[in-house]
Amino acid sequence: MEQGLGSNYIPTSGGPVDKSRVLNVRPLRCLVPIFPSPPGMSSFSSPQTAPFMCVPPTGPFPPGVAPFYPFLVPTETQAVHSGFSNTIPSPVPINSFRTPISAVANGGTGLSRRSSKNRTPEGAVMDEDYSDSPNQSDFSMHVADHDHEYTTRKAGKRKGNSQKKTRNDVDIDLVANSFLASFNLTGVDTYRQVDGDKELIRYILMMYDLLRRRITQVEDGKEATPGVTRRPDLRAGTILMNKGVRTNVNKRIGAVPGIEVGDIFFFRMELCLVGLHAPIMAGIDFMSFKDIQGGERLAVSVISSGGYDDNTEDGDVLIYSGQGGNINRKDKDVEIMDQKLERGNLALEKSLRRANEVRVIRGVKDAVNPTGKVYLYDGLYTVQQSWVEKGKSGVNVFKYKLVRVPGQPEAFTMWKSIQQWREEDTATSRTGVILPDLTSGAESLPVSLVNDVDDEKGPAYFTYFASLKYQKPFNLPKPSLSCSCRGGCQPGDLNCPCVQKNAGVLPYTALGVLLIYKSLINECGPSCLCSPNCRNRISQAGLKIRLEVFKTKDKGWGLRSWDPIRAGAFVCEYAGEVIDVSTAQELQREKEDNYIFYATGTTGSLEVMPGNFKETPRIPFPIVISAKNCGNVARFMNHGCTPNIYWQPVLRESDNESYLHIAFFAISHIPPMKELTYDYGTAQSGKTEQRKKKCLCGSLNCRGHFY
Repeated sequence: MEQGLGSNYIPTSGGPVDKSRVLNVRPLRCLVPIFPSPPGMSSFSSPQTAPFMCVPPTGPFPPGVAPFYPFLVPTETQAVHSGFSNTIPSPVPINSFRTPISAVANGGTGLSRRSSKNRTPEGAVMDEDYSDSPNQSDFSMHVADHDHEYTTRKAGKRKGNSQKKTRNDVDIDLVANSFLASFNLTGVDTYRQVDGDKELIRYILMMYDLLRRRITQVEDGKEATPGVTRRPDLRAGTILMNKGVRTNVNKRIGAVPGIEVGDIFFFRMELCLVGLHAPIMAGIDFMSFKDIQGGERLAVSVISSGGYDDNTEDGDVLIYSGQGGNINRKDKDVEIMDQKLERGNLALEKSLRRANEVRVIRGVKDAVNPTGKVYLYDGLYTVQQSWVEKGKSGVNVFKYKLVRVPGQPEAFTMWKSIQQWREEDTATSRTGVILPDLTSGAESLPVSLVNDVDDEKGPAYFTYFASLKYQKPFNLPKPSLSCSCRGGCQPGDLNCPCVQKNAGVLPYTALGVLLIYKSLINECGPSCLCSPNCRNRISQAGLKIRLEVFKTKDKGWGLRSWDPIRAGAFVCEYAGEVIDVSTAQELQREKEDNYIFYATGTTGSLEVMPGNFKETPRIPFPIVISAKNCGNVARFMNHGCTPNIYWQPVLRESDNESYLHIAFFAISHIPPMKELTYDYGTAQSGKTEQRKKKCLCGSLNCRGHFY
């Protein structure tokens, strides 16, 4: 295949192919012209149901509906105006969430009544022959890591209630109901979620990720069983879909409400929950229209994830391979055959004729997890050409040329640019680079300093320091036990003192994702015998993602990442000097407190938690950190009223000494080059007006100021 395909590319290998000679299907149906719809309506629409009532996660909230962490940490005034209350029971019981059966034909997203053989969640779509489609094979590979632990047994081996319980008779459904109720799921008074928005999708994805991690925690530490695969991603998605916690359930052509070009996902089930791509296996999503002669199928979205020989070199052109033919099957006993013009292939062919827009999701390599993928929504494309050619397997494969609709924000092209920055010297290949490494080697990964906005040459001078500088540690009332886990602390090892300090579980997955939300995380201390890469030392291992300090247009310097960041992943800690309160007050008087961080137990990520997850902060001693003279990348992180980062107290004990650190974690999935922000919280003293600053975060829920 030629490289650098342009919009005028025409396949030349072997010359044009007469498709009628290699296909064994009935003739194409007659094409009927489609007349324009009234403004604001799509020319193609699925049967509609009654609209639903949906309360955005950040309010306003009617009586009986409460906000939840981390979208809202209301002040007293906000609590009054938003109707925030945890005392009024929800009028909708937890088990009443059901999604009505959709009338969408042939590939619609209505509830599926398939047998347990396919294990298809209600409302998800399973392609009829998904197992032989190379564009689907990535789904099974994507979850082959320690962060995805869900017990599914082979078809035919489940009977009765065994489908609801994991090993040791842990009832996951009961755990899930308790979890969702604790996060005020019952406050969402709706049975049907037809059209989403940005806040609702943010809410659903957060609920999915928290539930998936909770299921992972339940299964963590149990011995593996032959023939059993752990899949918390599927289990969590099934639970939410069966309870109606989903949106954009009606398929549509074009953009999906609440989804922005450049959004990222780490699980195929997430795409299904938000209505971006319904099949959890198939690479081609399509819908049928009964008002068109013969119930014509049109493609609505495709996933290019490397299973087939898709050509993705050109950022605005995708050469997409069709599905079927067992081409990607590794089983030698399975016969490989020519692809046929049916199902998704036929839908793409019809989309070529009708020139409708098709959503493209690109599966790209996950640098953190070698066996996984990141799914990047690259926007709308149109099918401009199709042909048949011999594939590497020697059989005929359908090829489709999709060209990106102009005028959309960068997504995959930005991804490719970042890869180029990695391979080349950014000081010469990229505009605006001031320093290739702001840290001067203090971090394991370089941190670029970039300004492509104005002529400022960098922030005020400071000494880069990767961690906290304590004048003296906090003394413990009694010596702390250290672990002797030379091979690293292991989940389920109740003999490990560090596991005991965390209530019998390890707080992180093997990928470094935080499993639990608690007011305090206990990590291994300096006297522990485990290695530096121990699973319980995540915040001590330094930067694991490539960060960049950049000049914003109106907020000074900010922080962003080259890498995609998954929800719950560690980003960095807040480094600097631990100072006393009197010194902090002096800096306030001199208005030199821009780089002061207060960890006093009165602000932060966990002060407002609903239900069973609401707990009194257990910070053993308050600390105040100054990053004015020395610090790390965290000093450049700006305030956000709708943040994508939160801070978590982390305690490290050693003999009679205790060290408290502040670690930052991702609230939700964060695309590359998106600014990282956290909520600065409320004022720490009575002089609130003196400390009030104008907020320029630009979010829909901006409070207008911060402290």
